[in-house]
Amino acid sequence: MTGIVYKSTGSWYTVKTDLGAIYRCRIKGKFRMKGIKSTNPVAVGDRVDFDLDHDNNDEPVGVITAIHDRKNYIVRKSVNLSKQTHIIAANIDQVFLLITIDNPPTFTSFIDRFLVTAEAYSIKTILLFNKVDSYDENTLNEVKYLAHVYRKIGYECIGISASTGKNIEKVKALMTGKVSMFAGHSGVGKSTLVNAIEPELDLKTKAISTQHMQGQHTTTFAEMFDLCFDAKIIDTPGIKGFGVVDMDKEEISDYFPEFFALKQDCKFNNCIHIEEPQCAVKEALEANEIAASRYRSYLQILEGDEDHFRTEEWMK
Repeated sequence: MTGIVYKSTGSWYTVKTDLGAIYRCRIKGKFRMKGIKSTNPVAVGDRVDFDLDHDNNDEPVGVITAIHDRKNYIVRKSVNLSKQTHIIAANIDQVFLLITIDNPPTFTSFIDRFLVTAEAYSIKTILLFNKVDSYDENTLNEVKYLAHVYRKIGYECIGISASTGKNIEKVKALMTGKVSMFAGHSGVGKSTLVNAIEPELDLKTKAISTQHMQGQHTTTFAEMFDLCFDAKIIDTPGIKGFGVVDMDKEEISDYFPEFFALKQDCKFNNCIHIEEPQCAVKEALEANEIAASRYRSYLQILEGDEDHFRTEEWMK
């Protein structure tokens, strides 16, 4: 039998067949994907083959035997095992990255690491600036500044409010006919947004921790949902840090679209835009044609710095 993985809890998987039948499945023995050292060899969104078995209560249980080739997947470093990766989801048409200026803060270093990974795996990303109904004038100006930075690069940016419904219909229109993944820090409003898009799902939500201004985890495992308007959504656990995986230093700048566009104008073909003479990227930076925050993120990735909540400012 064949189906799509709708939920992964680490040891058990919920698989839905093309006919709509749902089975609990497990992996039999060691199961490794070729070339991928992952803590979760099977991810939500994977298309898998499975055989039916029975548990001790004679209930039907699937045993996954094969994973079909993936169109793409999005991956980050495993939290506890730095040499391994964690596949967040597979076979995605687009990702909506939810961003909040505060309550909790989303730093540009996190945004850029996420975008670099999405670029590397050819996944379109749309930036959603959530909670715009709660911001004062200064904070809204920060949203406008960041939206300007990322629109200039080529990313679509939308200001939304999951609680008031602002631009929710616009998001739904972009989702129609596609598999979309929602990602972001805990507390940025992913589950609230999903509930605004499809109220019948009634996903659990929690208030922000006022002591640390960080979100509390409400989504424990990645899970896919079928929506009523011909769309699928993958809701993911909140991500605190986003470690970039297995990139050579020479290729990192290729995943910054504004850097890649200038690469051919650098004096050296292997320029990594740090100390080389006649570097088009550094010249553009000095001319304020490239955002300083983006170049800072590039240097951090190049140096291998891990992304945890940094104390950097939004704009310098």
